[in-house]
Amino acid sequence: MRNVLTGLAAARREGRPYGIASVCSAHPVVLRAALRRAAKSGGPVLIEATCNQVNQFGGYTGMTPADFVAFVEKIASEEGARREQIIFGGDHLGPNPWRKEPAEIALKKAADMVEAYVAAGFGKIHLDASMGCAGEPVALDDHTVATRAAALCAVAERTAAAAGLSAPVYILGTEVPIPGGADHALDVVEPTAPEAARETIAVHRDAFAKAGLADVFARVIAFVVQPGVEFGSDNVIAYDPPRAAALSDLLAEEPGLVFEAHSTDYQTEEALAALVGDGYPILKVGPGLTFAYREALYGLDLVATELVPGYGERSLAKAMEALMLAKPGYWSGYYHGDETDLRVQRHFSYSDRIRYYWTQSEAETAVQRLLTALDGVRIPETVLHQYLPNIVPAEIEAVEDVLVTAVDQVLAVYDSAAAGR
Repeated sequence: MRNVLTGLAAARREGRPYGIASVCSAHPVVLRAALRRAAKSGGPVLIEATCNQVNQFGGYTGMTPADFVAFVEKIASEEGARREQIIFGGDHLGPNPWRKEPAEIALKKAADMVEAYVAAGFGKIHLDASMGCAGEPVALDDHTVATRAAALCAVAERTAAAAGLSAPVYILGTEVPIPGGADHALDVVEPTAPEAARETIAVHRDAFAKAGLADVFARVIAFVVQPGVEFGSDNVIAYDPPRAAALSDLLAEEPGLVFEAHSTDYQTEEALAALVGDGYPILKVGPGLTFAYREALYGLDLVATELVPGYGERSLAKAMEALMLAKPGYWSGYYHGDETDLRVQRHFSYSDRIRYYWTQSEAETAVQRLLTALDGVRIPETVLHQYLPNIVPAEIEAVEDVLVTAVDQVLAVYDSAAAGR
């Protein structure tokens, strides 16, 4: 299934571009929706974990790369998806989780993380050594970034060879927005300048050659650039093809490459299809999926308020508000405004920083209480239409199906846009 990635550049050159959604989430409902869709289609599914989310120390999910693979494989088995359909990707693998430590220490930990990812079976590796460590500039020069990326690549190559695994494919470059979206309102986002992208590619190619990895560079399938898409807390910058045309044209000079687009969440199907056609066929999506999950949960919260005696009024939303106020670390530095603004953002922001709370025990208890309250309850079509108008009653056998369906509706947009022409 990995040839779906290695074939992206050739397909575009030949005038038959296609793309693939990159599901960047560790949420079990999101993963279930993606794997259920893969089981039905029989096609590949690309699932990615980030360096902060999953690493050799557990990350914020508590999972190592091997744990994450096992977690996904278990859900795949339950949904009937075959292991060979799943492409595992590692995102932003580099010193970022340890950037406050000296470079020598942070890069050693980054190397160990890359080793753990590759050994666990991750075959798409995004190497990102762009951030400065303790005592270094926040943003490093291209030469330093590329040299460090090449060193991490050498670790990945040795690990794959020692384990008898297929050699990974690589993503390089890092001109991406703040993970999870910008923390302020946006009017416009400038695409990467073509000359900057050209220089980044050249410097990395040279660094790989100097590290004895010239042949490995042939397995670099994409560079991360900014095509001009982004989302803030309450607005989305839509893809504007003419503004990114010069950047797209650069691919004519690099026939073996495509670009990877981060933060494509909340783009329309038309915009996503245009991204695919213009050379940005790897479409990263994460917060947009958990946003749909939260919308569905809050819709069910209102349904239970209407239909279940004793449930209370919006009990789930109230529980989540109490949890986020008690533990503000995941949102307090990202949302701004007065108390009303902050409350609205905590629950409804496109940045969806509420996603960090769903796996906490208080949230899990509140979600389970909601699902239990609605278990076996007949939801009148009129009530469903009021609070969850995009859910078709005939598709719902159990209340949990509402959540999976809500996420699947977003994935369906990506799959349609990625189908190519």
